Amino acid sequence: MCTGKCSKFIGIALYPFSVICMLANAFLYFPGWSVEYAELAGEKLTTEVTTLLGIVGGGILVLIPAIQIHTTGRKGFCGNRCGMFLSILCAAIGLTGSLFCLCMSVVAIHRGPVCGYYNTNTTLSTTGNDTLIWGRPLQDPLPQYNNQNYIYHKDTWSICVEPEDVVEFNLILFSILLGSSSFEVILCFIQLLNGLFGVICGTCNKKDDMDYKDMDKDSSVYDDKDTASICEKKVAICE
Repeated sequence: MCTGKCSKFIGIALYPFSVICMLANAFLYFPGWSVEYAELAGEKLTTEVTTLLGIVGGGILVLIPAIQIHTTGRKGFCGNRCGMFLSILCAAIGLTGSLFCLCMSVVAIHRGPVCGYYNTNTTLSTTGNDTLIWGRPLQDPLPQYNNQNYIYHKDTWSICVEPEDVVEFNLILFSILLGSSSFEVILCFIQLLNGLFGVICGTCNKKDDMDYKDMDKDSSVYDDKDTASICEKKVAICE
C-alpha cells in the first residue's frame, strides 16, 4: 500500500475512535444518569473523569491530527513529503493523547469509582446509624479475598450505595475508553512509521498521475494502429 493511501486510511479510522472517547468521557459526568453529581465533580466524580482523558486525550488530541493525516493521503498541498513530515508530528501528538487516555483508563478501572458508601470496618453490610461518606472504597486490595482486586468479586460492588450501579457504569465506559484508545495508539504508531517512509520515499500521488498518463498514451497509440489496420484491409478489398 502506498504511504499516501495508508495515511488516508489511518486518518479515516481515527475519526470514530476519537468521537467514541469524547462521548464516553462526557457520559462519565452523569453516573446514575443524574446531573447532580456533575455539579460537585471534585467531590463526587472519579478523579480520572475530571482530567478529561477522553474529551482531550483520546478525543481532541487525536481528532485534529487525524484531519491532517487524512489530508496527507489526498492529492494537493499536503500530499507530499512536507505533508508526510507534518503527519509524523501530528501522529506523535495523537499518540501522546491516546496513551494518556489509555493509562488513565487502566488506573480508573483498577482503583474503582468514587461513590457514596457506609464506613463499616468489619463487613460490607450497612446499618441505619452509619453515615454515608464519599470516596473510593474499592481501590485497596480486598483482604478477605487474598488481596485481590474488586473486579473479580462482584459481591463487593454493593458497598457503593450512591450513585446507583456506579461500579458497572464506570467499568463499562472506562472499558470503552480503554479499547478505543488502544486502537488509537496502534494507528498513531503505524502512522509514525508510515510518515517516516513517506518522507524518505515520497507519496504515490505523482506516480498515480504518471500511470494514468501512460495509460492514456498507450490507449491513443493502440487506437492509431487499429485504425491503420482497418484502412489497409479496406484498400486490399477494393483492389
